[in-house]
Amino acid sequence: MKYAIKINKISTVDDLENSWSIEDYKELLVRFDFANNNVNDIKELRDLLFMAISDKEPNEAAAIVLDYKLSKVLNEGQINSLSYEMLVDKISEEYPKIELHKTLFIINQLLYKAFNGKFPNTKATIVDFEITPARNADENITKEIALKCFAHNLDSHNVIKRLFADQLNAEEAFVEANDIIWYLEKNETGYRMTTSEYFMSKEEFLNEDFEAVIDFFEEE
Repeated sequence: MKYAIKINKISTVDDLENSWSIEDYKELLVRFDFANNNVNDIKELRDLLFMAISDKEPNEAAAIVLDYKLSKVLNEGQINSLSYEMLVDKISEEYPKIELHKTLFIINQLLYKAFNGKFPNTKATIVDFEITPARNADENITKEIALKCFAHNLDSHNVIKRLFADQLNAEEAFVEANDIIWYLEKNETGYRMTTSEYFMSKEEFLNEDFEAVIDFFEEE
């Protein structure tokens, strides 16, 4: 399948909008023994949470937030280990389970800002683009299609090209694509794709306009 892609904008951000809701902040404030039922403004709740977080030791605060977001998939020992590792390593980039990278990024950045930089700073890449399928190409743009197309436009040092060559070449199913790309949203002008800077940094994109021919893995 062949696609023509035009990149309109590439942004590097250290926060994802709407990652935390009013309900999230209120529940975390309860867990930090800092509940205030009289506050319903999201910015004010965030400020209160930052105060509550900063009253704890960094690893203790990390464990509380990790438990809130990931207790269904990580056990107590794993959470405890991560709470220390997050202080020295970019866990949202290095953790072996890619499906947790987005949540770990959101947690990391909350702690990074609450502690004024005591945690490593991690970043995300947002790409606004237009994509035009050639004749007979699938018009339903999935994360796999977008990722395989963009891989054609990334320099040779890119981590996706190094780690997932077989998947990009359709020699294996590319199930990881759904977790490498955090969001793929259709808008009035095209699409917006969000991923970790670890997987795609702004400096790795080669051209604003390009074409890509991609294939899909087929079971024998």
